[in-house]
Amino acid sequence: MAPIEGERLGRTERAVAELKSRLGSRVSTETAALEEHSRDESHHRPALPDAVVACTGIDDIVAALKTCHTHGVPVIPFGAGTGLEGGVIPIQGGITLDLAAMNRILRVGVEDLDVTVEAGVTLSQLNARLGGEGLFFPVDPGSDPTLGGMVSTRASGTNAVRYGTMRENTLGLTVVLANGDVLKTGGRARKSAAGYDLTRLFVGSEGTLAVIATATLRVWGLPEEVAAAVCSLADLHQAVSAVIEMIQRGIPLARIELLDDVMVDAVNRFSQLEYPVCPTLFLEFHGGRHGVAEQVDEVTAIVQAHRGQLEWTTSPADRKRLWQARHHALYAAKALRPGASTWATDVCVPISALATCISQTKADIERSGVLAPIVGHVGDGNFHLTFVVFPDDIAEMAAATGVHDRLVARALAMDGTCTGEHGVGLGKMSFLESEHGRGVDVMRQLKAALDPKGILNPGKVLVQPRGAEES
Repeated sequence: MAPIEGERLGRTERAVAELKSRLGSRVSTETAALEEHSRDESHHRPALPDAVVACTGIDDIVAALKTCHTHGVPVIPFGAGTGLEGGVIPIQGGITLDLAAMNRILRVGVEDLDVTVEAGVTLSQLNARLGGEGLFFPVDPGSDPTLGGMVSTRASGTNAVRYGTMRENTLGLTVVLANGDVLKTGGRARKSAAGYDLTRLFVGSEGTLAVIATATLRVWGLPEEVAAAVCSLADLHQAVSAVIEMIQRGIPLARIELLDDVMVDAVNRFSQLEYPVCPTLFLEFHGGRHGVAEQVDEVTAIVQAHRGQLEWTTSPADRKRLWQARHHALYAAKALRPGASTWATDVCVPISALATCISQTKADIERSGVLAPIVGHVGDGNFHLTFVVFPDDIAEMAAATGVHDRLVARALAMDGTCTGEHGVGLGKMSFLESEHGRGVDVMRQLKAALDPKGILNPGKVLVQPRGAEES
């Protein structure tokens, strides 16, 4: 064993022993627990943590961070493990903090339209509680993540075009810093001009600057009327052009989702539907009864002008079936090649560049020969590729990597971003400097100031600068 590795293991063993003496059975080194926390939903290779701490409250987070800070041991926050860029994989070992048991809804402010939740509360749990008050939390990534994980990755999803992302819907946080200090940011006021915006600093930091313990979030009233529509169009360019026209006209659509023909075929097979196999938009309208009807009429005219057809419904059962099919798109794509794995990625571009970006990407996919259906929240310029690949096929993975890298380069050249919602994690680190330039140096300075020992989710988001020695 190399001396450095031996030293690391010694520090980790001391930290685990100390945590077991303080937290008892909440600290596990059982193989099943380690394997459960070695991966997320991404294609990245799993890696085992050295121990898992099942946190039941903020005091457990504080104890774990103080111990790990003393011994210089990595700490990786873990929510539901639904991420798509390897953000929770403990690539340097260390202690994983499982926050799932921190699942109390601490306060529901019906009059102020806000809530305060612990980090382990899931999206479905929160909306089940809010529904009785006539409220809902609209940020919907399509899975059932924890709210702490959603804050950490600056999540968005199908409703972002109308209701915004976690950035716009997070009012304040309680976080635990690397040394175990507790910090409260923001508050319940809807705006503030008081000092640096520390809340936004931690939203999207992916566990590299602090561990999120609680979040105060904005919630919304349930709409009086909800309608959904399926629009079939002749080609991708017409579909995206229709979306651009809807946005430019200011139609307040709640969801605007695009599926290419390959993804529609996959969804039909997986969810037993019969949509025409062509570029398709899934739309949702929120508002009063007359307002929704007006939105539908406007959108129908736009779709018909782009040689498309629209069918809409207000039936809750039909709407549920449609959005379940959309949310299961990843699994539908995977089912096209039994035994294959999926590699989901995303970019986001200005709306004006969306048609060109998607069209060029579609052509690149077809030339490469890889299977990569397209789906996206195109109302805000965000779309995804889901590569369906066999990871052991070297040639296929090389082709997929080429398509992926050209996709990101294309988005950046259009003043877009390498990731609209999945986060950086492991998979997008190499593109961050191309996107932000010297801004990455400022990010490193912030990281060094808040986490001088580099224990918080190390090896994620920021590539180590050239010539730097490993800690």
